[in-house]
Amino acid sequence: MPSAKAGIKQHLKIKSFWGQSENAVKTQVWIAVSVYVLVAIAKKKFMLTQSLYEILQILSNSIFERIPINQLFQQTQKRILRVKKELTLRAMWKPVL
Repeated sequence: MPSAKAGIKQHLKIKSFWGQSENAVKTQVWIAVSVYVLVAIAKKKFMLTQSLYEILQILSNSIFERIPINQLFQQTQKRILRVKKELTLRAMWKPVL
């Protein structure tokens, strides 16, 4: 269990606390832990290759889009492959001076 605690602690991104009371701080920590666990479950269920951080970034950028999660990550994977292909083609093309 120590490795799970270390992983959760490493991935919680709490920049500042919104409240001063002990209850407010505990609530914010539990929300962060809950989000971490839900994203880890989604990563496993949908067999996502992205890191937990990348998954959180994708979700935060598309939070108001009405699209199923599995489709969202399929589209993201297609975009990543397209960008990698474009970058490879640009790297192969060298202007002649």
